[in-house]
Amino acid sequence: MFPFRFATAADEDSALEAAAAGGRYIAGGTTLVDLMRETVERPETVIDINVLPYRDIDLQPNRLRIGALVRMSQLAADPGVREYFPVITEALEKSASAQLRNMASIGGNLMQRPRCLYFRDVTANCNRRSPGSGCAAIDGYNRNHAILGTSSSCVATHPSDLAVALVALDAVVHTIDADGARQIPIAEFFREPGDTPDREHQLPPGALITAVEVPVTAAARRSGYLKVRDRESYEFALTSAAVALDISGGRIRTARIAAGGVGTVPWRMPAVERALTGRRPSPQLFADAAALAADGAQPLLQNGFKVELLKRTVQRQLNTVAGLP
Repeated sequence: MFPFRFATAADEDSALEAAAAGGRYIAGGTTLVDLMRETVERPETVIDINVLPYRDIDLQPNRLRIGALVRMSQLAADPGVREYFPVITEALEKSASAQLRNMASIGGNLMQRPRCLYFRDVTANCNRRSPGSGCAAIDGYNRNHAILGTSSSCVATHPSDLAVALVALDAVVHTIDADGARQIPIAEFFREPGDTPDREHQLPPGALITAVEVPVTAAARRSGYLKVRDRESYEFALTSAAVALDISGGRIRTARIAAGGVGTVPWRMPAVERALTGRRPSPQLFADAAALAADGAQPLLQNGFKVELLKRTVQRQLNTVAGLP
């Protein structure tokens, strides 16, 4: 660890002012403290934002609004969320440990930094940590890395389970910065690495996430999250699938599919969705649609198994959500 100043924001304006001077926000601290201890992050000032009024879970007939400081365990346990958004509950409950879920905030979860071992090793080349230094993972240990959305600059997977569910549900991220409030569709919030992998999202420096809004839909109510990993708990995904289906009159009216553990960002699957829409649910339909899940994949030396695993993960979760064997 290294010396730093600790400040407590009294209100939104003071938080933005402190961040404009170079400070970093902290809520639960479950990511930032680790990175500071490993000297990956070295902020001069850490700003505690827990007094800010972002702690409500507000479910209305047409939308769910989640304050950015709501804790993961609080959101997962909310009765309305469990009923109308089971995919959110399941994604949260399969994330981290119970102790971390009690501390980690929703906004912080979305702002997680990569879990790539080279990103967290300050002696290794990493373009996200040190732009222009190279990506040690491409020719190194890359079993857990991405096969979709990669570039010659970075192959790190996005770490958030919750973000996968929110991408499938067409959530919107509410933010505020010195120029005022903004609303960013979550599908546009995260940036693929390209040749600027150090720019991971669309937030300008010093901006705050204030809330996340999710539309209430029939598909969201019939949804679920499957996470495939090396061990049952406290492990990041090898692959995951968030599936939401609106089935009425014996046909799939709406399909929303996203995957985790395989992309540099939470990976939406429009080709799979199109293959399902208007069709009658069946194991064969789901197998055929899931076969499209890895289109465009670029596996590395050690993670080629993810191509087939992703297809099987999506197929299995389609069957589960639709209530088929």
